[in-house]
Amino acid sequence: MKINEMPANEIKFYDPASGEIKIEEVYGEPFLRWAYETNLGQLTVSAVVKRALFSQWYGWRMDRPASASRILPFIEDYQLDASEFLESPTDFKTFNAFFSRRLRPDARLIDADPKALVYPADGRHLAFADVDRADAFYVKGQRFSLHKFVGDPALAEKFSGGSLLISRLCPVDYHRFHFPFHGRPSPAQCLPGSLRSVSPIALRRRLSILWENRRVRTSLETDALGEVLMFEIGATCVGRVHQTFEPQVSVAKGAPKGYFEFGGSCVALLFQPKAITLDSMLLKNSARSMETYGKMGQVFAQIAE
Repeated sequence: MKINEMPANEIKFYDPASGEIKIEEVYGEPFLRWAYETNLGQLTVSAVVKRALFSQWYGWRMDRPASASRILPFIEDYQLDASEFLESPTDFKTFNAFFSRRLRPDARLIDADPKALVYPADGRHLAFADVDRADAFYVKGQRFSLHKFVGDPALAEKFSGGSLLISRLCPVDYHRFHFPFHGRPSPAQCLPGSLRSVSPIALRRRLSILWENRRVRTSLETDALGEVLMFEIGATCVGRVHQTFEPQVSVAKGAPKGYFEFGGSCVALLFQPKAITLDSMLLKNSARSMETYGKMGQVFAQIAE
């Protein structure tokens, strides 16, 4: 099957700002569909793409001065709002520097309600009130392996029956991630794994990518919610995941935690049972395997009464 003969299988998400269901414009879509929807492509992913060397090589390319020529066409093609950037597009010396850009402080406002939890990143979000019963995800019938994802059976047991938020960042998104609530973070722990794509094109075929991929786990101790687990999930072409917070030092809601270099990626949050009440529209969309768009700082849940 040729790339231009691929079935559409459009990726749709709900945009609360407009009240509309939109179709995602996927960066690198022809390659992704070839890689994950054809036999030859899947063999190539298994042999080459999932390996760290491929992503390291691509990350190296995005660090080269020549990569800066991609910045302005990328902004134009994906209609990014450059007025949000802390620095001018012409100030970035490489594409990776642009990709991990900072935003002006007023570009993302943190909800001030003390009972509210906010999205840790810009992106398309799925949420489940009970992770043990979740079987919708990107395709009905796919179950989430909590023990494999957490990477520690004893720790996973504490979160059995708890709530899960998955925030999927596309290459066009702001790629810094933040704390969803105030607390005291542990040191970040790297869990080894492969580096497959986390696009729904790939996850519809293999949900286990979420726990087979390399990821970073941090525990956030809070007074109101108990322990919260945060994960940053690597993916194809994500050269590095950087943590910028100071462990064991209290952080405010919305405080910066770190950033991804080039590539699509995910941030996931795990809460203990009955700790939070998720937004009803987010839950409704997730139950039908549809992501909801949201920006960092916007509310996705409240502390449970």
